[in-house]
Amino acid sequence: MSQKKKALVLFGSPHSRGCTAQLLEAFLEEFRRSAQWEMEQVDLYRLQPHPCTGCKVCAQEERCAFPDLDALDRSLRACDLLVVASPVYNFSFPAPVKAWLDRTQRYFEARFSLGRKPPIQKHREAVLLLTMGSQDSFAVKVCTHQLERAFSVMHTTLSACALWDGTDRGEEGRNQAQEQARGIALEILGKM
Repeated sequence: MSQKKKALVLFGSPHSRGCTAQLLEAFLEEFRRSAQWEMEQVDLYRLQPHPCTGCKVCAQEERCAFPDLDALDRSLRACDLLVVASPVYNFSFPAPVKAWLDRTQRYFEARFSLGRKPPIQKHREAVLLLTMGSQDSFAVKVCTHQLERAFSVMHTTLSACALWDGTDRGEEGRNQAQEQARGIALEILGKM
């Protein structure tokens, strides 16, 4: 019997039943039906990652000065799929997601200061599940660009984004966004 594939979900909303959680649930439904996948979900609001201080410890050693994300680092290195589920706050990610993103500096330093090519050996795909009150596509560009830059040294490819926009107007876009998320999940399940 083959080993189960691992999906790591980074949940970046303070609302456990809000729009982001609903979009994530639609995506995960398909994975829960598959006996081939094991899920780990990390609530970044509960974790409250310490912000990067630019101390440069990671430029000297392949580690971070702050150990709060060590378990997350191990999970990230082991996963086959990374899912980032987040609302948009002021055209970007909320503070806990941004703190995690800033802490990916350790992988840039491993690559460029310590010469690790790639800093993370195992390749993975990533999916972004994004919710936002407005319908301004600039926020999607900002968020995807931030992830793609971080992923460039993490051996990670952002392969898809599901968007539920206009949430300030209510739930009118929910069904379409959830179907988009399910479709992405089915596509991943079909090829992995």
